[in-house]
Amino acid sequence: MADEKMNWLTLADRFAADGDLKGMRACARELWAKAATALDGAALMAEAALYAGEYDEAATLADEVLKARPRHLRARFVLAGLAAQEFRLDDALPRLAGLAEEAGRGRIALDPDDPYAQVLTRLLRQVYGWLADSYYLAAEPEQAAQALLSCSRLQDTPEGEADIYSKYLFMRNYRDQSPAAARREAEAYAAMQKVTPYAHQNVRKLPGKKLKIGYISPDFRQHAVASFVSPLLKCFDGDHFSVYCYALGRQDAVTKRLRTGPVCWRDLRGRSPRTAARLIAEDHIDILVDLSGHSQGNALPILAHRPAPVQVSGIGYTNTTGLSVIDYFLSDETCLPTGDSAAAGFTEEILRLPHSHLCYQPGAVREIPAAGMEAPVLRNHYVTFGSFNNIAKATDETLLLWRGILDQVKGSRLILKGKMCSIPSGRDLLTARLRKLAFDLSRVELRPYSPDYLEQYRDIDIALDTFPYNGGLTTCEALYMGVPVITLRGRTHGSRFGASILKNAGVRELVVENDLNYVRRAVQIGTSPELIGAYHSGLRANLLKSDLMNAKQYMEELETSFRFAWCKFCETR
Repeated sequence: MADEKMNWLTLADRFAADGDLKGMRACARELWAKAATALDGAALMAEAALYAGEYDEAATLADEVLKARPRHLRARFVLAGLAAQEFRLDDALPRLAGLAEEAGRGRIALDPDDPYAQVLTRLLRQVYGWLADSYYLAAEPEQAAQALLSCSRLQDTPEGEADIYSKYLFMRNYRDQSPAAARREAEAYAAMQKVTPYAHQNVRKLPGKKLKIGYISPDFRQHAVASFVSPLLKCFDGDHFSVYCYALGRQDAVTKRLRTGPVCWRDLRGRSPRTAARLIAEDHIDILVDLSGHSQGNALPILAHRPAPVQVSGIGYTNTTGLSVIDYFLSDETCLPTGDSAAAGFTEEILRLPHSHLCYQPGAVREIPAAGMEAPVLRNHYVTFGSFNNIAKATDETLLLWRGILDQVKGSRLILKGKMCSIPSGRDLLTARLRKLAFDLSRVELRPYSPDYLEQYRDIDIALDTFPYNGGLTTCEALYMGVPVITLRGRTHGSRFGASILKNAGVRELVVENDLNYVRRAVQIGTSPELIGAYHSGLRANLLKSDLMNAKQYMEELETSFRFAWCKFCETR
């Protein structure tokens, strides 16, 4: 009977891996039909209901199993998964952490060839995935990163391991790390790519030829990256460059607007990395530009094949990819100044633009409301600080500086807005964290995410940037809505993102170099209602004339860099 039970459980796990819930339920019924395995069948049926989104059925079945056998692993797994899917973080995190520890111990104690070890491995993968999502939503990115690292080590294919490890690399950006450590960890990702890159031996090396530029991304849609894509697709020099877009993600109304540019569009959704690379190579792209790095659904498995002779990464990611087949990383003289030691953290050569390495074009994703003009302090008679950044970016050190600012600006308030504040358990966790850091909670407002978040900048006098992971689009949008943003310039490309945006927006006085000056600058501006009012009334007009939004200048500088990279390739033998 034990062998038969294990055969059905193993088969059910295969169906689960393939997303075949009908097959999974059939296995559950076979187990349920026998008294000796009825509880396992019910637990398996509960798991299938969980994956199908039938949460009431999943909970009922799992509870029935646990009444008969309180330590039944799969039934507890189902209830932990339910807590994660329903964003009950206070319940999900301890359940999942306990399951990870218990199943991990059980797996280690078994022979690797034991069929039950394989069952535990599959459950552990799912547990670590849920745990990473829950920790991230709870604004604990360090723990989320560790869960992803553990999950990557449990994958049964090199492709699966690399995919989860890539998510781990992305999560690592939320907390401080040395350039050397970031490079070392990214290079481990490169070692997971078991492909033979194209050699491009027959490419004609003509320095002055009209270049084919390819942009590849999963984010030609309602996404932060879309706010920086428009110049690439609509403002290029058509006499010297032709542009191809390779879309990997879902399409929406933003995609349709972006497709109106004079570009050749390729939809690569559903294609394997090998096939996608072949299609790009057949287009004879000269320079392929990756806009996603290690972000969700990224293009790196495609670029690992080197479908173009010159490959560049940038805009959508703030750190090295680790891939030697990517020749350049796009940055600028503020994020990575010439001669700066942080460049050693990149496997790519740094392609520096003299001004901004990105060009903000509001309205690409959503309609932009009119700026508030009047600063809230003038009607409230107190200053409101705020951050609309992902709260996972806010370290305890950052929060303590924000508390220090509130302490020194009499009567001031702080608004934190984000997805964490959209769920009761998230609000509870954040409130507990702020209380532990000695915040006066009567002066802090937690707002849920909402589509009208841009209008809500009219309630903010001064925005506070996060570090070491700065805001990108969030900073641009705050400035465009007339709200000054204070940022701390760090040691890496990602921690200087805000400095680059503010410098190129023409408000470099909002960039500071250390913690003490971060607080001082916020207090200085926060105690000057007239200065706040001047920012609110003039920022948008100044931004429209700034280097940050000068699409013509930006494309000239970018295309000069592309030509430089191509000529350098032509010099190679």
